[in-house]
Amino acid sequence: MSECERSQRASASVEVHVRGFFAGHEITVDDHDLGPGRKEAVPQLRILTVSPGPRADSWAYITAGCWATAERDGHGLEFILTGPVRNRRFADLLAMTAYYHASHHLDLEHSLPIGEPWLPGSRCDHLLISLPYLHGPELERCPLPDGHARVLWALPVTAAEMAYRREHGHEALEQLFDEHAITPTDPRRPSVV
Repeated sequence: MSECERSQRASASVEVHVRGFFAGHEITVDDHDLGPGRKEAVPQLRILTVSPGPRADSWAYITAGCWATAERDGHGLEFILTGPVRNRRFADLLAMTAYYHASHHLDLEHSLPIGEPWLPGSRCDHLLISLPYLHGPELERCPLPDGHARVLWALPVTAAEMAYRREHGHEALEQLFDEHAITPTDPRRPSVV
């Protein structure tokens, strides 16, 4: 089986997993072209857009196609980003994350700068790769024909929160998120530090 066929099988399995988890939600799937010189990094990239519904009251955007870019021994990652509204910006942020992942091999507790606020007026200008706390381990663990994908959360955070994490550790930052009961989909949420 070619790498392209393996990637297509994996993407199809991710889509089946997401549809099963988000049963009762409207889900659309779009091929996402990263543009000239970038498409080759994640050639099979698709973004699944999940409407609010029985499982969640926010929008969810999930990659399908990242697994093949950096899988090891059949194990790789996909990413979820949640937002308060339907907005093409979220799909673009996930595509940027997928492209970054192809060369930097993101993993749990990694982060990446966005270079601008994730939404206008927001202080969050980084994405922190975290467990998908809003959805739990049932979404996180995605079986594939040739291994499994782990669906991790791309959580918008502030530069100050990233500085705090570097000094005090990931767990300490997550404790602050819990103590402040952040609403992760609120683009105007204050920094916890």
